[in-house]
Amino acid sequence: MTNKEYCHEQCVCRTVRKIIEAQDKVTKRNKHCSTGCEKSIRDLLKTSRPSRNEATTIPFVLYCKGTCKPFIVETIEHASMKCFDQKWYRCVKSPFLKAKKIILGSKCCAVVEILLPCNANGMSLHNKGNELSEFLCEKSPFKTIRFRETGICMTVDLEDFTAIRCLAATKPLPPESTSFHDMSSV
Repeated sequence: MTNKEYCHEQCVCRTVRKIIEAQDKVTKRNKHCSTGCEKSIRDLLKTSRPSRNEATTIPFVLYCKGTCKPFIVETIEHASMKCFDQKWYRCVKSPFLKAKKIILGSKCCAVVEILLPCNANGMSLHNKGNELSEFLCEKSPFKTIRFRETGICMTVDLEDFTAIRCLAATKPLPPESTSFHDMSSV
């Protein structure tokens, strides 16, 4: 990095700090964002004893390095067929994730579960698309209201992502099947 680049970087940081200090002096409003990871974590932790209907999960979307596009998981599930004693393979695709655990001994690997968007009746919606907006519905009665756990987990290297967008803390619906799947890392 040249002295000019270093100075420019420092000037930008210094200027943004000054803007924040000035804003803090003239406003008494909450300094926290109205949405995002910080708020979702505060909302999830605000009660000391969770009840049956309280939030248990912070759904999130990861953004890939280089492309700045949402990471949309596309995988295969071995699902049970209703009324039959057989299983079939189906494609599951979603940008919505739930953190399950950090892999011990890894630098930055985590197990995440795929969440599916659902309407008010718990019907899973929009299992297709290449853009984030294609997984959300705004038309009644199919508006995206909550999420459903899938039981499908995968290991991801979080260093492969440049940003995270947390959604409001929620209590997802349980998986439709009881099977638990684990994929190898991305």
